[in-house]
Amino acid sequence: MQLTIDGHTAFCHTGDHPFDPALPTVVLVHGALNDHAVWTQQSRALAARGFAVLAPDLPGHGRSGGPAMRSVEALADWLIALLDAAGVGRALLAGHSMGSLVVLETASRAPQRAAGLALLGATFPMKVADALLATALEDQQAAIDMVVTWSHAPATDPSVADAARDMMQRLAAGSSEALLHTDLAACNAYANGMTAAAAVTCPVVFVQGTQDKMTPPRKAGALTDAIAHATVVTVVTVETGHAMMQEAPEAVSNALLAQAERLIS
Repeated sequence: MQLTIDGHTAFCHTGDHPFDPALPTVVLVHGALNDHAVWTQQSRALAARGFAVLAPDLPGHGRSGGPAMRSVEALADWLIALLDAAGVGRALLAGHSMGSLVVLETASRAPQRAAGLALLGATFPMKVADALLATALEDQQAAIDMVVTWSHAPATDPSVADAARDMMQRLAAGSSEALLHTDLAACNAYANGMTAAAAVTCPVVFVQGTQDKMTPPRKAGALTDAIAHATVVTVVTVETGHAMMQEAPEAVSNALLAQAERLIS
């Protein structure tokens, strides 16, 4: 589905079902140098259970036009505009990695739009190593290889990591800027996480991979503690890293379905 926001095309995958804003809606926001494809299995599972699904490509990513946005705050404002353009009043907002910060900030800025949050691979602060930031600017291919290595658990099927690398390379090739650096720098600079967390009143679930090296569960403690009513779901069906939607697709789909059915059915 294509929408128009600020004169630019915004593409959303809808789980292979026509989008109906009258249905309870789940919004799935991807992370750095990703696009809607990381949510393919979860989008289809949610749509098959009767939910309307919006899995957008963020600006400058995939099929969405416009320049990539350089801050989590700007992305949150864009997400609110996306809800407006799609005719969605309230939704379960789910985000992975950078996307988790975007939906957290969105819920803080527009609490009436968030029926609940699902934060996957979330931590705050989401600091990025100086070496990775520098490499992402100077040698994006090398940085992609670093991210792919760190995002997958050792037991993950190599084909899963290869597919992730192919996707990131495709997105990088389609951009005129060092898109991975832009995204990682936005995560690194975001400073409003604790304030946003303290303001959240809707139900929140954290979904964490046991072998996540990018956003380790042990570093998410400050954020989970700041949301006293949050629950934590640990994906333990396999050794699961940061790329949990591909490494454990059924477990992640079930966690999202449980939150969606609890909140918005």
